[in-house]
Amino acid sequence: MEVDLQNPELYINRELSLLEFNRRVLAQAQDEDAPLLERLRFLTIASSILDEFFEIRVAGLKQQEAVGASQRGPDNLSPSEQLRQIRLVAEELIAEQYRVLNEVLIPKLDIQGIRLLEATDWNDKQRQWLKRFFRKEIAPVMSPIALDPAHPFPQPLNKSLNFIVTLEGQDAFGRQIGRAIVHAPRAFPRVVRLPDNVSTSPYEFVLLSSIIEAHVGGLFPGMTATGAYPFRVTRNSDLFVDLEEVDDLLRAVEGELSSRRYGDAVRLEVDVDCPDDLEAFLLAQFRLSRDDVYRCHGPVNLMRLAAVPDLVDRPELKYPGFTPSVPERFKNASDPFEAIRDGDILVHHPFESFAPFIEFLRQAAADPQVLSIRQTLYRTGPDSAVVEALTRAAANGKEVLVVIELRARFDEEDNIELANHLQRVGAQVVYGVVGHKTHSKMSMVVRREGRTLVRYVHLGTGNYHQRTTRLYTDYGLFTRDADFGEDVQQIFQQLTSMGKAGRLKKMLQSPFTLHRTMLSLIEREAIHAAEGKPAYIFAKMNSLVEPQVIQALYRASRAGVKIELVVRGICALRPGVKDVSSNIRVRSVVGRFLEHTRVFHFENDGDPLLYLSSADWMGRNFFNRVETCFPIEDPAIRKRILRECRLYLTDNAQAWVLNADGSYQKLTPGSAGRKSAQETLLQELGD
Repeated sequence: MEVDLQNPELYINRELSLLEFNRRVLAQAQDEDAPLLERLRFLTIASSILDEFFEIRVAGLKQQEAVGASQRGPDNLSPSEQLRQIRLVAEELIAEQYRVLNEVLIPKLDIQGIRLLEATDWNDKQRQWLKRFFRKEIAPVMSPIALDPAHPFPQPLNKSLNFIVTLEGQDAFGRQIGRAIVHAPRAFPRVVRLPDNVSTSPYEFVLLSSIIEAHVGGLFPGMTATGAYPFRVTRNSDLFVDLEEVDDLLRAVEGELSSRRYGDAVRLEVDVDCPDDLEAFLLAQFRLSRDDVYRCHGPVNLMRLAAVPDLVDRPELKYPGFTPSVPERFKNASDPFEAIRDGDILVHHPFESFAPFIEFLRQAAADPQVLSIRQTLYRTGPDSAVVEALTRAAANGKEVLVVIELRARFDEEDNIELANHLQRVGAQVVYGVVGHKTHSKMSMVVRREGRTLVRYVHLGTGNYHQRTTRLYTDYGLFTRDADFGEDVQQIFQQLTSMGKAGRLKKMLQSPFTLHRTMLSLIEREAIHAAEGKPAYIFAKMNSLVEPQVIQALYRASRAGVKIELVVRGICALRPGVKDVSSNIRVRSVVGRFLEHTRVFHFENDGDPLLYLSSADWMGRNFFNRVETCFPIEDPAIRKRILRECRLYLTDNAQAWVLNADGSYQKLTPGSAGRKSAQETLLQELGD
């Protein structure tokens, strides 16, 4: 039977799928099996994800709507149709966030002696302390702005905390002001812990917004503040760089960073008690409609509560600490090069330590036999040991080449500072390819051994960022395989010289060979299934969106290929549709660590092919980024990865199954007993 695989009903809208991921993260805040303070942290993460969703995705749709864009995605929804559906889901999610905070987490925290005090909770002693704190610490750095013809409405920074204040009485010049705007100082923490001498519980906190709201009248002497209502505006934060006109990418990105703080408004959050006339006034100032405002039954920025777990010393209310293990070969060798010389080594973060890679670079920086180091950096974080090692290598006279992607979203400023620092110490820095983000994760050390130059290579699925290696699951492969070395060298040369890379021996690369090879491998499984040969596809990634890949998977399913997918976030493929995707199963695992590995396995008629990659199956990864995908050839390593992937397929504690209607169903252990992939890997791989 012929089926139209481009039928919009076969595709889940990517924006709505992302909101479903937000729902799964929010569900972690309600998970009784998670420690209480971690549940609060998950709530703040869900809020942060939603912030970025509005800053980037909703902002983009609004731009398309404004210019009358007619292009539609595979689901055939117009920008306006998507915005209407997003409004309904986002409103529901935001209401649920505040319900979980107010009805679940705050009462449970209170039982544990961790209290978030509102003004109505303050006793006389606390009230006096907070009044002095406001007068001495906060008020001196505040600049309230009365609204009149000489003081037009200010433009608040993106996501900053502000108050609209209603006033009665005359100012010093005899004028009736009526309204004012007060901006909360950015220098102050949003959560203030009360000192022990005024606390009635072990941990008592007051939000900065509550302190300002209670004392804002003191900023307007001679007048009476009749109301103070917090609000927050979310702005378009996607940088625009005209790549056709750019002469210096670094300067272009620097120039756009400031505009991010004052981009077009896309969302207004106000306190639930904000009067309708003030809401309408704010909407008019930001040129927004009623569909763009969200009322908050609590702090207008839940992300600020992320500070609370770090301020509370209650280990039993947090995830237990763990020590990542170090592979035995690294432990037993005199240096990393000796360990790698004996064969490929796989590390699985965060269960296994990132320290071997740091030591790999540090040894390379100090080793007189090392001639050069080449490194890609997408996100590294401040005070990076990777950057420290590269700096030392340059100081020691090594040839150090670093490809820095300046346009790593929300890390642009750090990356500009990093680029300037490395250039100052003598490293050669390039910014990748204009028009294509350099997202590949590669490091190569060239070392003289006797009369031969040997290339030692590290390839990964995630960033060279020490903090995220403790929070994200990622694979890294160390190898001195000559073919890998030649491939990596060719890719680096391509990034610096812009010349055409020759045919790579083993690796796949976007935007050249990765997409067509994935399509070919999926199609091969379909052919094998049709011929009655063993056929199976397993893929694990962050997002699955690209239409041609989805159609190839549909064709493979129709041919009888069993397909198992672990997709953490966005999935536009609709599984379980009769005569289309009945052989496809999709699940998402959301737990303590952010799943970030990209693994692609093809049965290949009994001669399995296994790849690790920096790329998801998204259009941007296939066509607009420089990505790498590399085969795992060592049988023992391949067997290990497949075994670890099977843990995710049997997870019944943190796994969600995608239904054909786009909803997700949380699995429960039942009589089978609890099975958590992340917990098992912590037990097996952690020290």
